[in-house]
Amino acid sequence: MAVRVKICGVRSRADVEAAAGAGAAYVGMVFYPRSPRHLTLADARWIADAVPAGIGRVALTVDASDEDLDRLVGTVPLEMLQLHGDEAPERVELLRSRFGLPVMKAVGIAVAGDLARIDAYAGVADQILVDARPAHGADRPGGNGLAFDWKLLRGRTWTRPWMLAGGLTPENVAEAVRLTGAEQVDVSSGVELTPGFKDAGRVRAFVAAAMSAAQPQALSVSG
Repeated sequence: MAVRVKICGVRSRADVEAAAGAGAAYVGMVFYPRSPRHLTLADARWIADAVPAGIGRVALTVDASDEDLDRLVGTVPLEMLQLHGDEAPERVELLRSRFGLPVMKAVGIAVAGDLARIDAYAGVADQILVDARPAHGADRPGGNGLAFDWKLLRGRTWTRPWMLAGGLTPENVAEAVRLTGAEQVDVSSGVELTPGFKDAGRVRAFVAAAMSAAQPQALSVSG
């Protein structure tokens, strides 16, 4: 099975065209003012309308209020919400019910002990994004170009689909897939020229490298 790729932080229709042309399965739009990839609702609607059928439109939010999410979901056509803050499992479950959309919950990983946090969300989220835990004092929970020790994920499976993120680039994504057995990967800064500006060539290279990576047979473990 080919690896499914999410190009996160798209900011233009040209970004969408590059992602779709490369064969990405998802595009992510960021709604977090501290991010260089932040979109207004009006711009996001215009971008989302250009996404071809069959590509999932994902909205990344960080500890957003009910009111902000109401406006987002009411304005921008979406297939999934991505929660990238400190949302508790109960909050994930509530939002999934409130909006009737699949929810992906990001969990930051730095050491083996962090993996236990995934279990808390596996029963309430539709997907898990396994990302690098941000450095102390970072002003953004993701999109920082940080990686973690991918060997921590070797042989692990969970009851929900999961996606690997954190420091992935066209140069290292194949190795990351082989080490982790990931069937889905997410990239943002790794395909940019400067923060917030995607490079179509790097998008194509990333998707090609991810899709060509050999898939090891993952060993089932509890979790």
